[in-house]
Amino acid sequence: MQIRKEHMHSGALLGIWKMTETRNELLTFFPAALRGEADRHLEKIRSERRSIEWLSTRIMLIQLLGEEKIIQNREDGSPFLEDGGHFISISHTRDYAAMLLHPDVPVGIDIEMRTERISRIANKFIAANEFIDPEQKTVHQLLHWSAKESLFKLIGLRGIDFREHLHIAPFTPDVSGVMQATETRSAASRSYTIHYEIHPSYVLTWTTG
Repeated sequence: MQIRKEHMHSGALLGIWKMTETRNELLTFFPAALRGEADRHLEKIRSERRSIEWLSTRIMLIQLLGEEKIIQNREDGSPFLEDGGHFISISHTRDYAAMLLHPDVPVGIDIEMRTERISRIANKFIAANEFIDPEQKTVHQLLHWSAKESLFKLIGLRGIDFREHLHIAPFTPDVSGVMQATETRSAASRSYTIHYEIHPSYVLTWTTG
């Protein structure tokens, strides 16, 4: 079920769906005009979980925009709307799906369940000169990962190394806020503002181009 729909100051539209339904329950919400497309796609998906993710995001898109839209995927897997009316970014985690839309500029969003396991791989995506608050180590590391995921989706370039090419300026995590990030993969080396929220079970980050 959709648990959040919010128009952001940047002009973006954010949605979050809590995946509580079964595949068959979700199919009852799917518009009749798009049911054929859904059935054809679901025939290719063997995983119940992947089917639920696919259906949840398509239903959320319709509820966010109030009209039927078709999501396609590029060769690299990134989503786009068939009619080109909005830029779109999608993220899934264990129980949630998140979506960000904007009519004019690229977007990136990421949602991650809170887990201690992130510390095991932190050195693979956090550079030695990036600040991690020792009092909030795990959630700060997770915010770095999530922020870089959002930025990676927005940039859309191949060959990005999270540790070498995506850089988070020092910040101390609060319940919500912003962080500054720079990418050095492209010749432009642009800087971005990344919004974040810390929830009891997940963290959320998003950014616009």
